[in-house]
Amino acid sequence: MQIGFIGLGNMGQAMARNLLQAGHSLTVHNRTPSRAEPLVAAGARLAVTPGDAAQGEAVITMVADDRALEAVSFGDGGIVARLPPNAVHVSMSTIGVALSERLTDAHREAGQVYVAAPVFGRPEAAAAAKLFVVAAGPAAALERCKPLFEAIGQRTFAFGDHPATANVVKLSGNFLLASVVEALSEAFALARKSGIDPHQYLELLTSTLFAAPAYKTYGGLIADQRYEPAGFKMPLALKDVRLTLAAAEAAGVPLPIASLVRDQLISGIARGYGESDWSALGRVVAENAGIRD
Repeated sequence: MQIGFIGLGNMGQAMARNLLQAGHSLTVHNRTPSRAEPLVAAGARLAVTPGDAAQGEAVITMVADDRALEAVSFGDGGIVARLPPNAVHVSMSTIGVALSERLTDAHREAGQVYVAAPVFGRPEAAAAAKLFVVAAGPAAALERCKPLFEAIGQRTFAFGDHPATANVVKLSGNFLLASVVEALSEAFALARKSGIDPHQYLELLTSTLFAAPAYKTYGGLIADQRYEPAGFKMPLALKDVRLTLAAAEAAGVPLPIASLVRDQLISGIARGYGESDWSALGRVVAENAGIRD
């Protein structure tokens, strides 16, 4: 397929490379053009503007936040203005429900198609094409996008024809992960201050009660106190929790744990951990407990 890809951060870079390796014809755009150089060397074409990347059968966006997606979608010469009729905009970013609704309407009015397909997985999963894709949109469009999802992920979960549904799934999933990180941080702080070896404690947890990938991954980072380099920085986690709270407020659903995690992330960023992985909540909780090493 003729594909455009916009947003070449840690996740987007790996996803775009997998699309290229799967045989798709790829045009890439990034706010910092140097990020595209490895892909251009591998056979991709560089687009000067977001609109220039949106000239094929589909364009994928994998940008940092709502503001970035608004800029590439609605800016002068952006995706909505330049995407051909019946072509598909596949938004794989973690964005707010309201923006997803706005994009759905804008693309429909322009005679285009919009699909929301955020992903679960850290950069190492993206590099290995092992992401989990959560997709929602018109059935025909999801079928057209199937080869793209297969190139970047190990499994796709379809959640119907209303794109914003996929964003609710993604945000609620990230909220659960944030809650796991916070709970692990508190449990490890108690264990460490009680003289318990954190790695022995981790082995017990992940071999018995909590033998799930999230507990193994984030428990390992907290036990090792290995918060850099970041796979998912604290400010991005804070953005996601805020978007979750906004979606919950719109739906009339109180999320008290999400409010607590939001405040913990704000505390971590205020302490200078903005470049750290969101698992550095382990450091925040440990410091609150008087643990400094």
